[in-house]
Amino acid sequence: MKNLNHLPILFLFAFCLFSCGNKKNKKEETSEQSQVATDTTVTQKTEAEELSDSPRHHEWVTLSHGEREFQAFVAYPETDEATKSVIVIHENRGLNDWARLFTDKLAEAGYLVIAPDLISNTQGKRRTTDFDNPDSARDAIYALDPEQVTADLDAAFNYIKNDSASTGEVAVVGFCWGGSQTFRYATNNEGISSAHVFYGTGPGDPEAISNISAPVYGYYGGDDNRVNSTIEASEKMMEEAGKIYEHEIYDGAGHAFMRSGHQPDAEKANKEAHDKAWNRLLELL
Repeated sequence: MKNLNHLPILFLFAFCLFSCGNKKNKKEETSEQSQVATDTTVTQKTEAEELSDSPRHHEWVTLSHGEREFQAFVAYPETDEATKSVIVIHENRGLNDWARLFTDKLAEAGYLVIAPDLISNTQGKRRTTDFDNPDSARDAIYALDPEQVTADLDAAFNYIKNDSASTGEVAVVGFCWGGSQTFRYATNNEGISSAHVFYGTGPGDPEAISNISAPVYGYYGGDDNRVNSTIEASEKMMEEAGKIYEHEIYDGAGHAFMRSGHQPDAEKANKEAHDKAWNRLLELL
């Protein structure tokens, strides 16, 4: 009977061991989860690192017209055949790492791609990366002469069209300010094969619209009210002029969803819009 007096103590000791063991396992589990999260963050590459790690050939070229010279970034696909070409027109932030990475991604998909730096050699800066910050680059973009922009794009068009690696067919893709310039450039160059306008506005002049020969495809975020408020007018003018204008609006996505949707912490709607728009672009190209 004396041994029975020790049972409560044994039960208490066993409970402590079980409880401490569980706490230890939970701590270990939490530590492992934290380690996974940390490792994921560490391995996430920046846009500059993705560009640096790309196996595709990149080069900077100097283009010119009249007395102006400016820089353009070219990405070549890995193929032994001539390919269709694409001009990428950057946002109002200039030709930054994201714009160049998008250029590289199109090359990965099999296209010969040129991205002109439209604020190159303006305000004493050789390239966008020489500006102090995105705001100063933005100011330089909105100070550009529209005719200079057209001449720059013509120089890029002629360069890539006549590259020995090109089939001579050239499409244009642009974002934000570059999307508006894409729509506008379609009114100035009958030689482009298609214009892809990402959250950019269309020209307001019906006479300019009548000059468009290529199909125009729009890609818009559902929550981008400023740009979307102009779609109806563009649609009406294009229809009245007998031009092709087809657009998609991605629910819940904001302005610049192609850039923000590429980020690892992208909101779901922007990520989904990015993926759907990318697939649509490749299908249309």
